[in-house]
Amino acid sequence: MADRAVTAAMSDVNTTVNSTANSMAYLQDEMKPDTDAMAPLNLGDLDLTTDEFILDEVDIHIQANLEDDLVKEALKTGVDLRQYSKQVEDELQRIEQASIKDYIKESQNIASLHNQITACDSILERMEGMLSGFQSDLSSISSEIQTLQQQSVSMNMRLKNRQAVRSHLSQLVDELVVPGAMIQVILESPVTEQEFLEQLHELNNKINFAKELSFRETLACSDIQDIVDRLKIKAVTKIREFILQKIYSFRKPMTNYQIPQNTLLKYRFFYQFLLANERTVAKEIRDEYVDTMSKIYYSYFKSYSGRLLKVQYEEVADKDDLMGVEDTAKKGFFSKPSLKSRNTIFTLGQRGTVLSPAELEGPILIPHTAQRGDCRYPYETLFRSQHYALLDNGCREFLFLSDFFMVAGNSALDLFNSVMGKTLSLFLKSMSTYVSDCYDSIAVFLCIHIILRFRAITNKRTIPALDKYWDAVLELLWPRFELILEMNIQSIRNTDPQKLGVLDTRPHYITRRYAEFSSAIVSINQTFTSERTHTLLGQLQVEVENFVLKMAAEFPSRRDQLIFLINNYDMMLSVLMERAADDSKEVEGFQQLLQARSQEFIEEILSSPFGGMIAFVKESEALTEKGQLDRLKNDEVRITQLIRGFSSTWKQSVEALSQDVMRSFTNFKNGTGIIQGALTQLIQYYHGFHKVLSQPTFRSLAVRSELINLHHLMVEVKKHKPNF
Repeated sequence: MADRAVTAAMSDVNTTVNSTANSMAYLQDEMKPDTDAMAPLNLGDLDLTTDEFILDEVDIHIQANLEDDLVKEALKTGVDLRQYSKQVEDELQRIEQASIKDYIKESQNIASLHNQITACDSILERMEGMLSGFQSDLSSISSEIQTLQQQSVSMNMRLKNRQAVRSHLSQLVDELVVPGAMIQVILESPVTEQEFLEQLHELNNKINFAKELSFRETLACSDIQDIVDRLKIKAVTKIREFILQKIYSFRKPMTNYQIPQNTLLKYRFFYQFLLANERTVAKEIRDEYVDTMSKIYYSYFKSYSGRLLKVQYEEVADKDDLMGVEDTAKKGFFSKPSLKSRNTIFTLGQRGTVLSPAELEGPILIPHTAQRGDCRYPYETLFRSQHYALLDNGCREFLFLSDFFMVAGNSALDLFNSVMGKTLSLFLKSMSTYVSDCYDSIAVFLCIHIILRFRAITNKRTIPALDKYWDAVLELLWPRFELILEMNIQSIRNTDPQKLGVLDTRPHYITRRYAEFSSAIVSINQTFTSERTHTLLGQLQVEVENFVLKMAAEFPSRRDQLIFLINNYDMMLSVLMERAADDSKEVEGFQQLLQARSQEFIEEILSSPFGGMIAFVKESEALTEKGQLDRLKNDEVRITQLIRGFSSTWKQSVEALSQDVMRSFTNFKNGTGIIQGALTQLIQYYHGFHKVLSQPTFRSLAVRSELINLHHLMVEVKKHKPNF
């Protein structure tokens, strides 16, 4: 209703204002003076009747009026100013009368306008009252809204405080309350049930919460302490029986202990619960496990190692099976028989396959299966099988101990040593016994590299448990290997060539032993290089080279000495290149020796059939360098004999030379190379012979026409090259 009243009042006001504005506009138009008629009345601005008139000001006004255009015009035309003033007054009176008539004529409109203005004032007054009421109402509403806002903020704060208190109280109540389901499961359910494990987690949380409350001296803690303690005792009892039962199951014969270990890992929280709430029981379980597994591992590996030794080769190297010992050496009446072939001690053969990835991490040997098949193996194969079983079981055991017993770092290593310590000591004792009486250097070196590779495997698996054991084994094996190698070096150094039987230009069995042994060690050592090994091999190589020179010195002729040296160098080089790298120190050394002795032998075999020509060429070249070639111009007879002798005998000599070389060298490829080198050297000498005879000193010799054409000689010589 108030809105409609305001709207109606505003409509009336607008109507009244509009009509009033129209009437005022009309009156203003009617009352507007005629400016054109009143323009000359500028003198009316002066008040001539006032007593305060000042003559100076009158002069100023008169002077200003005289400047007026109308006054100037009137003065020019001679108008009488009094008459003109009277005329103006009359005009003003007439206009005044007309204005009064107009006011009288519009009096009704003016009265109506007055009434309308009065009505508008009343309406505006009523509107002012209504607006004042609205303003007071709005003020009261604003205060009420402010009050409501304050109440809302207060209520919101109280709500938050109540929610915070409720959350803390509800958590406290939830942690304090022991549900009946928990009591029933802990007391009645088997420990292998999933719900038992879940309720055990809850019980552990309540125990920890009760401890925390007891530190704060919360009174509510005493209400649940008794029942929580009883549940803890019951849970500890059931868990202890379960874990001990699993540990005792390890002791049953033919038991795969990995299965109960995996079962324990599924319930690793049991030990965590014991460790947190009953350390005495946790220590009992840990000690029982360590004692049980220590005995199991010791018994297993002791039995396995003993059975492995039964499938080892019966023939093993002894202190007399050294590189420098002659094959004809006789032993005492009570000594054990020698190896069927001493050379097998220094030959790698198929023994190196034990280091291949497939064999290194292959299945372990089954002793009774090998015995049933009457199989025998070298020591390094048994060593590999034994230590791979140790590596596999050791890594698995270390991971189990770290996971189940929640240990790491030095604590994990100490616990592992408690379990595997007796077994590792057994291995080291067995190794020490074997090494003290071992003279098979290749077997020891293979064992060293097996350990190096197994150590790399454990490092890759990030299992540090066996690091100290690997180091201990290497400390046993390295000194023994060096000792055996030094014994072989000493045996070669002490060798007496006169006690080695009949002299033969073929490769000696001692050099063959060295070649096989050196190539074996070099090929094994390529993956994990050792400077100590390179140093010992270098010493051995020096002694072998000295031995070959001593043996060669036993031959009466230089030709046989060279054949012996070349055959031995070639054999050693061939064996080394089968296994060692081409750029190895040993290969490069023997290549240089072989090349030097081969070149010397070529000169030796050419000197017999072609020695005269070779000597003449060398002599001539020496005199040519000195500019004294004319000293030979009187040797026409000698030159004639050389030319005719070469032409008549060179084919037979080359044929005999080829046959002799092929009979002298055991390696056909080496013999072929020497023949080719000899023929090439022969052509070079004959080319030098041609070159000397073409000098001015010998151009006049008639016998020069009997020289064989060099190109023809090369073609004929190629026919004598052997093809293999």
